[in-house]
Amino acid sequence: MERKWMIAGGVIGVLVVALMAVALQGGSIYNPKINPSDFTTEITNKYFTLPVGKMMVYEAETEDGLEKIQIEILDETKTVMGVETLVYWDRVWLNGELIEDTRDYLAQDKEGNVWYFGEDVDNYENGKLKDHAGSWIAGVDGAMPGIWIKGNHKVGDSYRQEYYKGEAEDMRNVVAVGETVTTKLGTYTDCIKMYDWTPLDPESKEHKYYCPEVSGVVLEVELVGGERKVEERVELIDVKMGVNNAMLR
Repeated sequence: MERKWMIAGGVIGVLVVALMAVALQGGSIYNPKINPSDFTTEITNKYFTLPVGKMMVYEAETEDGLEKIQIEILDETKTVMGVETLVYWDRVWLNGELIEDTRDYLAQDKEGNVWYFGEDVDNYENGKLKDHAGSWIAGVDGAMPGIWIKGNHKVGDSYRQEYYKGEAEDMRNVVAVGETVTTKLGTYTDCIKMYDWTPLDPESKEHKYYCPEVSGVVLEVELVGGERKVEERVELIDVKMGVNNAMLR
């Protein structure tokens, strides 16, 4: 502490600038610079590889019943903020009934970071379209893209995954690297443990484990908090390649 206060004013100025940068990153000002030529739809991140036709199926026992999630990488693209993005199709069923149908828009930069440019959401109730709550598109109404997953991982890293003020403000912290994870499907090594959270809902907290053997999430643990009295595990139960427009039954 003493050393910092004894250093000349030039270095103090640097410290002030650094503190301002931290404040801007964590505060209300967030404006990443996006150059479309820096991005590709070929997502090859070691922990999150997304070739067209890849399908991942997850299952969870929840307080409301059996939840199944199917994710498929479509042979489609969408241009957002001038960036051509890949379509990551995510559908959720509860006790066999479709409750959510979402298309996320992703692209990878030159450093291997996968960016999240928004989502179109259809929410269903009793078999009928209910609303589009949760939808946002970068560049529209002040919404900005965030990083879904970085290309390099260091414990203690924290970054914004999305930004639509008051609606979508998910954050991610890197908790551990080199983890071993066991699920019903198998045991995976060299995994990254993430802590996902949002300032919009203090009770929404989860750990996700990304593993290179499947290049995706193998386990998601929704942590105890608020009305959730026990942890809920969402586990990968199947991975397929070369699938087109498959429907989960």
